[in-house]
Amino acid sequence: MRLDEKDEEDLSNVEDRREVVDDRPAASFTPGTKTTLGVGATVAIVAIIVVVALFSKPSPTGLVGPQKRTTGTTARPQGAARAAAEEGLKRTAVGSFNDAQRVFNGLLSHSPKRYRFAKLVLFWDKTTSGCGAAASSMGPFYCAADEKAYIDLGFYRDLSQRFGAPGKFAQAYVIAHEIGHHVQHLQGTMGKVRSLQARDTSRKSALSVGLELQADCYAGVWGHSAARRNLLDAGDIEAGLNAAAQLGDDTLRRAAGRAVSPETFSHGAAEDRERWFRRGLENGRLDACDTFK
Repeated sequence: MRLDEKDEEDLSNVEDRREVVDDRPAASFTPGTKTTLGVGATVAIVAIIVVVALFSKPSPTGLVGPQKRTTGTTARPQGAARAAAEEGLKRTAVGSFNDAQRVFNGLLSHSPKRYRFAKLVLFWDKTTSGCGAAASSMGPFYCAADEKAYIDLGFYRDLSQRFGAPGKFAQAYVIAHEIGHHVQHLQGTMGKVRSLQARDTSRKSALSVGLELQADCYAGVWGHSAARRNLLDAGDIEAGLNAAAQLGDDTLRRAAGRAVSPETFSHGAAEDRERWFRRGLENGRLDACDTFK
């Protein structure tokens, strides 16, 4: 995948908090106020959160449910060394974030719901968001309350090494999924889903899955644009589809040694995630992404 150097270097919509240490305990974040991308090195999926917690704050959205994460015994580089080690990952995250926003801005240019640019927050270990305190174990997520996408770039190493989904396009898919949630927020879809979940808790899981699969489809819409502009290399599409499948609820549960229970899914099965991402890639239209029918 080839991103424009100007996009990779444009930090106008980026907050780099990687030198900021937030001493607020990560536990102060209310689980369930976000649907996170969160994946970590320890394979364990957090249980479904009680409904009261879910609706106590605006709900962030991401790619997979939160998991515990351990760093093992190997010390991580700190400060400047750690930032230098992440420079390539940062360029991919920033470049894909800027490119995806430009694409969606164009797609919504004639819509009553005009595009409003989000912010990308880079952080280490833990930070605060409009949806509460957050930790890297949650993985990348989007918070509608402050219209920002959050990522600890260490997630990209997990994506490649632990989940077997390497490559820049797989990394870009992660960011495009979060921007997809921003589009849902701007269009009012996210608010409608949260209201429906509050009124009918029996549909909580199904509605959550619909929201996440639509964000996957929107990520594919951006990928369609990238392909038409000859930004993709051979194998990129397959790498993106593989990433979507590797982050399916069923894939993660099997890896954790847990029973696969579709009624408790929050993000969708591997087959569905791959299918909707492919649908966006092939159609390139937002109206092809109605996952709620």
